[in-house]
Amino acid sequence: MKILQLCNKAPFPANDGSSIAIFALAEGLADNGIELHLLPINTKKHFKPEENIPTDFKQKTHYSSIFKNTDTSSIGALLNLFSSQSYFVSRFYFKEYEQALIQKLKSISFDIIQIEGVFMCTYIPTIRKYSKAKIVLRSHNVEHQIWERHLENEKVGLKKMYLNLQNNRLKEFEIKAFNHVDAIVTITDEDKKTISSICPKTPLHTCLTGINLNSYQFVETTKHPNTLFHFASMDWMPNIEAVDWFMNNVWQDVLNQKPDAKLVLAGRGMPDRFKSRHGVTKNINIIEDVKDSKEFYATYDIMLVPLWSGSGLRIKLVEGLAYGKAIITTSIGAEGIPYTNGKNMLIADTANDFSKAIVDLLNNPPLKQDLQKAARALAESHFDYKVSSKHLIDFYKTL
Repeated sequence: MKILQLCNKAPFPANDGSSIAIFALAEGLADNGIELHLLPINTKKHFKPEENIPTDFKQKTHYSSIFKNTDTSSIGALLNLFSSQSYFVSRFYFKEYEQALIQKLKSISFDIIQIEGVFMCTYIPTIRKYSKAKIVLRSHNVEHQIWERHLENEKVGLKKMYLNLQNNRLKEFEIKAFNHVDAIVTITDEDKKTISSICPKTPLHTCLTGINLNSYQFVETTKHPNTLFHFASMDWMPNIEAVDWFMNNVWQDVLNQKPDAKLVLAGRGMPDRFKSRHGVTKNINIIEDVKDSKEFYATYDIMLVPLWSGSGLRIKLVEGLAYGKAIITTSIGAEGIPYTNGKNMLIADTANDFSKAIVDLLNNPPLKQDLQKAARALAESHFDYKVSSKHLIDFYKTL
């Protein structure tokens, strides 16, 4: 079987949720004997030098990328008002990528074209013109659902009006894409149910994002016990919203009960308002550039994922499970994870419950240790990348 994988970001190094999802599945497909061709956009925002990619990964994925600055801008956002397209989508379409795609499609007869995320569906007409392959959308999230959840909490004003307009356009584009592909692969059963209600005749398959569990073993490092950490891409709106909520509603209550508690906020794209807290707000440390995520997970203790919007699977949370971390999250944060509350992780959906869960873990080392063991066990039983990739290949054979 020959598969072409189209991505809106370069997957290596796999240092955020979507790049981990792309990288792990690419490895899984290639390691299961698929002839895989990986064609990502190497964006300015997430630029990754191609020379840093391991040679063996390049070879087994026939890797090639095309650079493009897809950043949003005030001018671009304004000009988009005179278009009928979603600005979220239109910035990922450009001629250089289309030409590279056409060249691939002309030179190789693919069985499956796997589109990573709805934003790359802008190339569906090109694929249809130059290939007879089945087009499969791997839906990392239901994108318009993320924005709908976020906009519920957005203050009334021009910004909300503009985002409502863009999300309405995105929703129209996304639903059209759902109905124009040959199959859809979701990352969670929750998203599968949502999409099935929109396009009941489209074949659907849930493929949990697997990881290479052998890569998730701790290194020897200086540990900081009883620290709290939030580690995520801080240029993604739901993560910014999560930290804002935590700082405004939970952190002071934790400090009132545990004055020596320490919080680490980590991730690229950290907003200035969070960076300004470093050394000023009590017991907060900011790490913008995590050089080694393995060392980071080994160093800090209790993982916080206070998400209130988003859909799909939180890949960083899967990493936390694989590393055997004690995790506190919300019901939305845990969507897609086959967890048992109080066993594999703690679920807290109010500020009081979140601060109580933190204090309970800080005061109860045996509880924390039980959560850590159960977290790793859950990862081992559900998130092996080769197994999930094999199930996906079996699904593709049915198409």
